[in-house]
Amino acid sequence: MIRSKECEREHLNNITVDKMSLPLGEVVRSATTDFVAVSHQLYGSPPIGSLVKCGGTTVVYGVVGEVVTQSLDPGRRPTAMGTEEETVESVYRNNPQLERLYATEFQSISVGYFVDGVVNRHIAPLPPKIHDHVYLCEADEVEDFSQSLEFLRSILSAPFGSPDDVLSSFLRTTSQIRIDGESFLVDAGKFLAVLLNGQPQRLSAILKRLSL
Repeated sequence: MIRSKECEREHLNNITVDKMSLPLGEVVRSATTDFVAVSHQLYGSPPIGSLVKCGGTTVVYGVVGEVVTQSLDPGRRPTAMGTEEETVESVYRNNPQLERLYATEFQSISVGYFVDGVVNRHIAPLPPKIHDHVYLCEADEVEDFSQSLEFLRSILSAPFGSPDDVLSSFLRTTSQIRIDGESFLVDAGKFLAVLLNGQPQRLSAILKRLSL
């Protein structure tokens, strides 16, 4: 059941990033359409399709679209170190310096923002600030944000990662959170049919990922 604007505003009015317990990372590159964050823990990124948020007075929402782990020194490529190790865990355990040589980054597609008690499902007028903490949205926030699907346009048009896989992952995860999970996926499928009118193969591939 779709909540009224008044209920949504009342439910979200006190949401700020300060209420989240631990940040996942912090913003190192920021634009109106997307932002990149470095994870505070190596391999500590949320999976693609996750709804995240950052910011202060204006909270910017993003959907994780790509995750990269690489050397902190762009001119130094990692070399094989596991010839005498049985598992990758033992490689890191016996070479603790690796935690300081690599970093995990995740790039998020900007899909909306929260300001003055209202959730807006389009890009914010201004991007997040560099060093803003990034938090994983909790289940109730994901449910509320997904009451309208207009932001799916932003995911489909993302110029990085695999937008269709990101969108499918977001929808599947959200359907598991919502009480009306099955009908939510059906409604999403109908909405995508309008957005992807003239792209039947792309639509069909996405719907198969959603098992519709």
